[in-house]
Amino acid sequence: MKIGIIQNSFGKLPIEEEIRLMKENGFSATFLYCEYEDFDRDVATFREAGIDVETIHAPYDGINNMWLEGDAGDRMLQRLLGCCDAAKRNSIPLVVVHLSSGNTPPMINQTGNERFGKLMEYARNLGVSIAFENQRKLGNLAHAFEYYNDARFCWDVGHEACFTEGREYMPLFGDRLSALHIHDNTAEANKDYHMIPYDGVIDLDKAARFIAASDFDGTLMLEVVRNASTFYQTTPPEEYFRRAGEAAKRFNAAVERYRQK
Repeated sequence: MKIGIIQNSFGKLPIEEEIRLMKENGFSATFLYCEYEDFDRDVATFREAGIDVETIHAPYDGINNMWLEGDAGDRMLQRLLGCCDAAKRNSIPLVVVHLSSGNTPPMINQTGNERFGKLMEYARNLGVSIAFENQRKLGNLAHAFEYYNDARFCWDVGHEACFTEGREYMPLFGDRLSALHIHDNTAEANKDYHMIPYDGVIDLDKAARFIAASDFDGTLMLEVVRNASTFYQTTPPEEYFRRAGEAAKRFNAAVERYRQK
């Protein structure tokens, strides 16, 4: 399987430098946040260099407003629709979306159902798919997947460990898996460190078994973020990408090993 890594994983580097480090360490795909400055230009630059862009991430600051009446929720919906437009414009088939944020988001309600219904319909008409990502509330995912037969699943391995310890999402939603966010952490509540795989305590061998047992054939995408913790403060870019590449290849080897059994 291909391995990928999020744009700006190390922090802001010249895009030419980032592409060099990606390619030298085996990465052939990336994903971007759709409200990044120069989004369209960067997608084109990555693709011209042979780095695929298969998914983009929708904005999530203010995502709880989707469930609340008022202008803030309407503006949030427009931002999500704009992300679908960016995907269509750049021939990116999948948009990753959060359903809520924080430990005490609004309850599921008709206001949110109507807004997310509009998002799903808009994306559907554009030929773009929506993949909902696991955060803290399992019920939101279950609700969305019951409502929308064409909704897809983005499994965030790190979020499962630090936001909903003890819950396993793949047995529930693995048949909808269309995107991965792979990273590590210390499995402490809300310590979303986005560490390089195998630097934390997550059972990544078990994660590889889940993926191997699924029909997923996309990219093993690292969502590692150097600045999300203090673990890599003194790590230079060359070393950071080297370690990330080695970890992604190790994880890929584990998935392939289990698929051959």
